[in-house]
Amino acid sequence: MISYLLKKIGYALLTLYGVVTVVFLLFYLLPGDPAQMMMGQNESEQQLRSLRSKYGFDQSLGTQYLYFINDLSPLSFHSTQVEYFTYDNGKYTGVSLFSVEEVELQIKWPYLRESFQKSGKKVSAVIGETLPNTMLLAVCAICVALCIGLILGVIAALNKNNWIDNSIQLVSTMGMSVPSFFSAIIFAYLFGYLWHEYTGLRMSGSLYELDDYGEQVVVQWRNLILPAIVLGIRPLAVISQLMRNSLLEVMGQQYIVTAYAKGLTQYQVIMRHAFKNALNPVITAVSGWFASMLAGAVFVEYIFNWNGLGKEIVEALNTLDLPVITGAVLVIATLFIVINILVDLMYVALDPRVKLD
Repeated sequence: MISYLLKKIGYALLTLYGVVTVVFLLFYLLPGDPAQMMMGQNESEQQLRSLRSKYGFDQSLGTQYLYFINDLSPLSFHSTQVEYFTYDNGKYTGVSLFSVEEVELQIKWPYLRESFQKSGKKVSAVIGETLPNTMLLAVCAICVALCIGLILGVIAALNKNNWIDNSIQLVSTMGMSVPSFFSAIIFAYLFGYLWHEYTGLRMSGSLYELDDYGEQVVVQWRNLILPAIVLGIRPLAVISQLMRNSLLEVMGQQYIVTAYAKGLTQYQVIMRHAFKNALNPVITAVSGWFASMLAGAVFVEYIFNWNGLGKEIVEALNTLDLPVITGAVLVIATLFIVINILVDLMYVALDPRVKLD
C-alpha cells in the first residue's frame, strides 16, 4: 500500500509539473504587457516600470519561469536582498528552514500571486471565496446523478430489451448529447421564468444574497436546485447506462446463478451480491465526472449567476486576468489528480479482486 501511494504521488507530482509548465507557456507567452493589463488606461511610464519590477515582468522568460515554479513550490528559495513576486512585507508567509548567505529556504503554501483586476487581491483569496460554492454545486449535482442514475440503471437491467429499458436508454442518450449550457438555458426559462409561480424558483441567483433591505446576508438554497439538476443531467445519463450494462454482466456470473439456486429472491440477489460488484465502472465515471464538473460548471454557473469558480473563470477570461485563470486551472488539475488517487483506493474496498500493484 505504501509503495503504491508513493508511486501515485510521484506520478501526480510529474503531472502537476507538466500542467504548471503548459499553463505558464500558454498564458505568459500571450501578446501584450501584463503590467498594462493591471493598470488599465490610467498608467504612466513610471508606474509601468515600477509594476514590471515588482512582479518581475522585466526579467527574461527563463527567470520568470523559475520564479513561477518557486512561487508554486511548497519549498521555496527566497532572496533576502532582491524581492520579486513577494508579498506580506516583502517575504513569503512561511516557516524558514535555513539560510545560506543571502538565500533562505522556506516552507509555505503555494503562492498563486495577485489578481490583475481586483486591486492586488490574492488569487488564493479569490479561489477561496468561490471554490466552496462550486464544490457544493458539484456534490449536489453528482448526488442527483447517482440517486436517479442508479435507480434507472437497475430498472433498465431488470426490464432488458422491453419498452421500459428502451425508453430509459433513449432518455439517457438525449441527456448525454445535449450540452449543459443549452440545458441550463431551457431549465432557467421554463422553471425559473415561465413556471416560476408554481416552482418558486428563479432564473439566476447565488447561494448567499442580501435580504430585501440590503442589510443581512441570507442563504438561498432554492438557487442551488436548478444548476445542480442541469449539471447532473449528463453524468446521470452515463451512470444509468453504465449501471445497466454492468449489472447485466454481473447477473450472468456463476455466483449469481448459485445464489438463485439457494432460494434467494431477486431483490436479495441484487442487493447482497450483484449491486456492489456492478458499481466499479460507475465509480470510475463518478470520479471523472466529479472532477470535470469543477471545470464543466463554467457555463452553468455563468448562466445561473452562481457565484462559483466557473463564473469567476469566465469573468477572468473577459478581463484577461491571467493569474486568476492560471490559479483556477492549477487548482482544478490538483483536485482532479487527488480524486483519481482516492478512487483507485476505493476499488479495493468495493472489489476484493482488485489488487494494488
